[in-house]
Amino acid sequence: MITINPPSSGTPPTRSIVEAIRDNARAHPEKLALVCDQTRLTWGAFDTQINRAANLLLGQGMQKGDRIAILSPNSADYAVLFMGILRAGGCVTPLSTMASGEALQKMLADCSARAIFVADQYLDLVADFLGNMEIERYAMDFTAPGYISMTEALQAAPTTDPMVPIALKDAFNLIYSSGTTGTPKGIVHDHWMRAAQMDRVTPNGYDDNARTLISTPLYSNTTIVSFIPTLFGGSTVYLMPKFDAREYLGIVQAERITHTMLVPVQYKRIMDVPDFDGFDLSSMRVKFSTSAPLRADVKADVLARFPGKLIEYYGLTEGGGVTVLVADEHPDKLHTVGKLAPGNDIRLIDAEGREVPQGQVGEICGRGPTMMAGYFGRDDLTRDYIWRNEAGEVYFRSGDMGHFDADGFLILSDRKKDMIISGGLNIYANDLELVLLADPDVTDAAVIGVPSEQWGETPYGLVVLRKGASRSLDDIRADANAKLGKSQRLSGLEARDDLPRSTIGKILKRELRAPFWAEAQT
Repeated sequence: MITINPPSSGTPPTRSIVEAIRDNARAHPEKLALVCDQTRLTWGAFDTQINRAANLLLGQGMQKGDRIAILSPNSADYAVLFMGILRAGGCVTPLSTMASGEALQKMLADCSARAIFVADQYLDLVADFLGNMEIERYAMDFTAPGYISMTEALQAAPTTDPMVPIALKDAFNLIYSSGTTGTPKGIVHDHWMRAAQMDRVTPNGYDDNARTLISTPLYSNTTIVSFIPTLFGGSTVYLMPKFDAREYLGIVQAERITHTMLVPVQYKRIMDVPDFDGFDLSSMRVKFSTSAPLRADVKADVLARFPGKLIEYYGLTEGGGVTVLVADEHPDKLHTVGKLAPGNDIRLIDAEGREVPQGQVGEICGRGPTMMAGYFGRDDLTRDYIWRNEAGEVYFRSGDMGHFDADGFLILSDRKKDMIISGGLNIYANDLELVLLADPDVTDAAVIGVPSEQWGETPYGLVVLRKGASRSLDDIRADANAKLGKSQRLSGLEARDDLPRSTIGKILKRELRAPFWAEAQT
């Protein structure tokens, strides 16, 4: 594997997540650690279940570094397994429930997973091929031939701590970035990287009796960067198996939630709950947003009506450069994703890999204390992902385009692969989407490049209209085009009931583009 040496920010980590969880359970066994639906586990009970999960795996012959896969919605059992795999010295491999069966098969084969834990609702995704793979199969909430009952196996496992030594260079998790088709890319994070992220625990108040509500899936890095710090700080995690905006508000009120991690689409749905203002949200201290840019108008609405600080993170699952926007402290910068986090550096480069002048748009390349170890078994992909400065230091290429304003705040333009090249000119879909979203009759929008005989490709808009919208699509397009430059103008506009999104809220533009390009090739 290619050696990646991240810069050190402050004091390098010396204590693993595994050690911190063990210490917290010993320090306050009666304190609440985990809540999910009707399950409420104290730190003592949580620790006992973690020991059972670790001993179950070790008893089945799991070796240090073995990949253990999980395919499940959020649950208390999922959280126990996550920590149990780590305590046994394994590498947690959480699989996307949005992935196709074909993609999941490739992921499991790619990492040579030793075992998989499957929840009943996702059994159909893997049932056709698991029987042909050399992998131990565990049923989390069902019984079936060929599957070991997780519940029964845990009950039979010892409750003593196996005390497997964990080195900071050991693999912590393996997260696959490909959820549909193609070759999956497994992102390896080691214990050092995850421990280095814990420098945010005290500044963000995760160690001050925090009650963190999480409603994104545990297979996502978005979730992990809030889930782990809460437990590291000895506080309490509340997991939602499935997000519902009104139910979310009810939990915040009933459980006096202090912290939360949400993605942009969730913020929009929460703020649109008709009786939002009727909920008591006064306990909330800090709200985080990541995974995609949070629209400036939504940020403004959150600041006006949702108590507590609003902090937006920009970064990649692979790690590298991170920016932070404390929105309430910079109300004039809501169109940005903030300034560099301590110890981080970002350079902007052109297509030839040269740094662009100040103020110009370039591809974002980042370097920071928290960087992946590399793509699992794919030094070729890792090498392609790296840009080096004149000193030879490693930066990760993000695929995102952006520029810094005069005050050092980063403004995102678009994904490089979503950039539309029309008549040789670069068009950033995000610029067009912001114009469409400013229209009072549009509630959601995506702009993609579609084939054009004249220009190669041309911008095309897809919108979700407000209930009761009376203006025609032609009128909406004309108003938008009047605000856009000549080369940016939309060639067409189409209404959709909704836009396809991943479970963490990203619009799946590849799905939107595919039919247009497939038709052009026939």
